Amino acid sequence: MGGDAWSHTGPYQRDLAAAFRQAREEALAQDDHGFEGRAIEDLWHDAEWHEYIFTGGTGTVLDFPHMIDATDTHDGPFMRPLTDAEVRAWSPNGRPTQAEWEEALNVDRVPFPGRAQGNCTVLYEAGRPTRIGYWGVTAD
Repeated sequence: MGGDAWSHTGPYQRDLAAAFRQAREEALAQDDHGFEGRAIEDLWHDAEWHEYIFTGGTGTVLDFPHMIDATDTHDGPFMRPLTDAEVRAWSPNGRPTQAEWEEALNVDRVPFPGRAQGNCTVLYEAGRPTRIGYWGVTAD
């Protein structure tokens, strides 16, 4: 198996780690994947959740226990924001819109990370941050 690529957006917060936690809470509320009534932090301490994530995953931000620093080069399963230089490589003004981000993903200007890894970046409308784009690859 080679992992499945996925992408979606989540709510914006200035604190990207807080926005990531909020996106995970919202994703779990939408679909608990059979782990009803459990908090995401508790799930990451459960061997059954690990088995579920590492043999298929959710194809969402739920596949990652936490966010690492943009300059961290460790392998997953972690969510990592892009550095400013990485964003500017495909969005020269450094303030990509959701449409620009989606186009960049579709034509491979924004690469998908390796298996069991995710990336994120702030998305803008009229120069203001409005959403966070998340994309990654499942572990399976």
